[in-house]
Amino acid sequence: MKEKSRLSIPRESKRTIRPNYDPETLGRLSERFARFIGTARFLVYMTVFVSSWVVWNSIGPSEFRFDEYPFIFITFLLSLQASYAAPLILLAQNRQADRDRVTSQEDRSRDERNLAVTEYMVRELAAMRKDLVEEIKKLQESSGTKPESNSK
Repeated sequence: MKEKSRLSIPRESKRTIRPNYDPETLGRLSERFARFIGTARFLVYMTVFVSSWVVWNSIGPSEFRFDEYPFIFITFLLSLQASYAAPLILLAQNRQADRDRVTSQEDRSRDERNLAVTEYMVRELAAMRKDLVEEIKKLQESSGTKPESNSK
């Protein structure tokens, strides 16, 4: 009995402790996040949040202040937000660049087809013109009139 090749037997999936994620879902999420960060609404929200934080921790009741003057905690939070925002924005830009590249290739392909069709039409028109000129000459010769010499 012939032994089956190992390639014909599917491998069993190995369980890993690494999280499983869909890159497409992460890409869509990053695009939505980048789109939101680029809005005036986000700037207003951040301005209100930071201003409220600073005002509360500057002139609020001293027993309820949680981040005194150099505002280390809000600096930490803003740095944390920036450290996540930058890669997500880059991911969104890369996805947009990929879409632009595909669109550009499709445009180039369409332009090449249009150019080929245009060149074909020009050749056909030239051939039709040549045939038409020959027909006119034949008709003029058969009718006895002198053909014009300014044909191109």
